[in-house]
Amino acid sequence: MDANSVKAGVRQAIGGLIPGALAACLVTGLLAAGSPAGSRAGSSAGTGKPGSWNPKAAAAYLDQREDWWTAWPPAARDRGTFCVSCHTAVPYGLSRPALRVALAEAGPSASEQKLLDNVTKRVRLWNEVAPFYNDEKDGAHKTEQARGTEAVLNALILVSRDAGTGKPSDDARAALDNMWALQRTAGDDRGAWAWIQFNNEPWEAYDSQYYGACLAAVAVGSVSQDYRSTPAIQSNLQMLREYLNRESARQSPINRMVLLWASGKWPGLLPREGQESIIKEAVGLQRADGGWNLAALVGPWKRADGTPLEAGSDGYATGLITLALEQAGLPRSDPHLQQGLAWLIHNQNPADGSWPASSLNRQLDPAYGPGRFMSDAATAYAVLALTEAKSP
Repeated sequence: MDANSVKAGVRQAIGGLIPGALAACLVTGLLAAGSPAGSRAGSSAGTGKPGSWNPKAAAAYLDQREDWWTAWPPAARDRGTFCVSCHTAVPYGLSRPALRVALAEAGPSASEQKLLDNVTKRVRLWNEVAPFYNDEKDGAHKTEQARGTEAVLNALILVSRDAGTGKPSDDARAALDNMWALQRTAGDDRGAWAWIQFNNEPWEAYDSQYYGACLAAVAVGSVSQDYRSTPAIQSNLQMLREYLNRESARQSPINRMVLLWASGKWPGLLPREGQESIIKEAVGLQRADGGWNLAALVGPWKRADGTPLEAGSDGYATGLITLALEQAGLPRSDPHLQQGLAWLIHNQNPADGSWPASSLNRQLDPAYGPGRFMSDAATAYAVLALTEAKSP
């Protein structure tokens, strides 16, 4: 299915959800209003224009947070490496190259290079380096879960790094080989990977195996078509595609949004009607302010400390869903997409360049390092959505 067919189907899918004239007025008013009183709007680097965002400040925030993570003692792992975390390192590895382009930087920042060197080292030492977690210290099945999780994340980061070159590097191919070698080939989860579970939403919970498989699909979609045509991996691709389609209906809305993102990267992953169904779900969950709320998208969930979940729009859900809608082919004139982008523009923190988000698992002080984990992911996905909106 070509891009024009996808976009035509998408337009049909969302038609009638908001009358055209009213939607246009809502978006025009939102964009023209600038930053409402009390918002956290930023300004573009060096311009000071209201209603824009500051990529330089976002890059500084993300670099600083990645540096903090790599030096944080609990993140340290075998052979002088560090854990590639779902909340900080992985979103950073996906978003920092996009900022490099936006800022016309000549190459990776020192912080980004540190992450890439870490991932490359672990890929090259894959059969020697200890897993991030193990059964003896962390509980049953943690060795297998850690290996499966890391295999997917390593491949995703290195493939994303190489996406602009037209073909995966030798290290990226090695990471992909490691990933396919650990794909499950039997049982109800045939096509997926063992995934780390620490009862933490949205990345380490009972349903996070599906999230991990979606990230594997993003990696597949980020690699060249020549690689996807390799005969040796056709069975792997088929198993992954079948798993994601088979299990989609059972997933929380936020997991389906990651699937939608993957479907925009990997043509043919979902049938058109499946993609349109998730798009309808996404726009139906959009809040009046143009954003999305993560707590409303994970299904029934309570924090471990009993504190109430945040009820407002947040940068992680809004950034991820806006990106997914962009990748799925919504035209940039679409009102839902424009409202999501406007929310992101209006809610960057001018003091540090970040976007707001809070933990689903416990209430944390943002002045304490781990209290920023969700903001790390929110900032990265906000950057991906905003830079995608400016791409040709």
